[in-house]
Amino acid sequence: MRVVYNKNVPGFILQIIKLNKQYSVPLFVFIGILFTAVLFYYINYQQHASQVISLNARSEKLNLSLASVSAQLKDLQSQDQVKINLENKKEIDSIQKTYKSAVNSYEDLIEISVTNKNLPKMQELLAKALSQLSEKNYASAQASLTALDKQIAAENVTVSSEFTIPTNVKQSNTPPGAGYSRQSVKTDLGTYLVDIISADLNSTRVIVDTASDGDCRDNCPVLSLGDYAARSGAFAGVNGSYFCPASYPSCAGKTNSFDTLLMNKNKVYFNSDNNVYSTV
Repeated sequence: MRVVYNKNVPGFILQIIKLNKQYSVPLFVFIGILFTAVLFYYINYQQHASQVISLNARSEKLNLSLASVSAQLKDLQSQDQVKINLENKKEIDSIQKTYKSAVNSYEDLIEISVTNKNLPKMQELLAKALSQLSEKNYASAQASLTALDKQIAAENVTVSSEFTIPTNVKQSNTPPGAGYSRQSVKTDLGTYLVDIISADLNSTRVIVDTASDGDCRDNCPVLSLGDYAARSGAFAGVNGSYFCPASYPSCAGKTNSFDTLLMNKNKVYFNSDNNVYSTV
């Protein structure tokens, strides 16, 4: 049998041809072996081709995904996220600053007497500032609030300067021996009108009374000073802790609450969790 080398024929087929020549294998056996080898080679080739097609499809899909991501990245880069974030932060800071100023101005305005002749003008200025704030005109709103704060400060100075101690009030720097006295007290900073109560602690009991029975964070109970004195049978009373009034916007969520450390007559210790930082 003549053996012709073909580079496209697998090596194992050539080996079979050589084997046939050497040992005189019957032709039909050789053909069967050859057919099996070719079939095996064909199946492997088909599997390999299928894998190549699958890999090409996956590669094409990945290329499309990469192109989409690249386009999104290019779009984000063109938007300049750093600049956008800085602008957002600037706007948020402006909102917080002007809102806080508006709340402080409003709360200061509450303290001014309703009979004050300049009150309508100041209310109008506050309304203007709020309108400017709603229009995101933060600079103008802040300017209006600054002007309002100046008017409130000037009004407070005027009220203080116009107050005079009644002429029938005696001037004395000595407290009364017992009981109540209204008198003017002269100091290095000026003369002040004061109300003084003197009592002998050997026969007088001083108590701390609270409307709440324990810590309260919002919508807390309140009583007038007269109610406190009446329910304890007291002949005098003095206001204690400042609390957050419902009329103040900044008191939303903590109405009538206070954070002062105190112990009431029932030996209940209030706001003990503040003890780590409070200086009151």
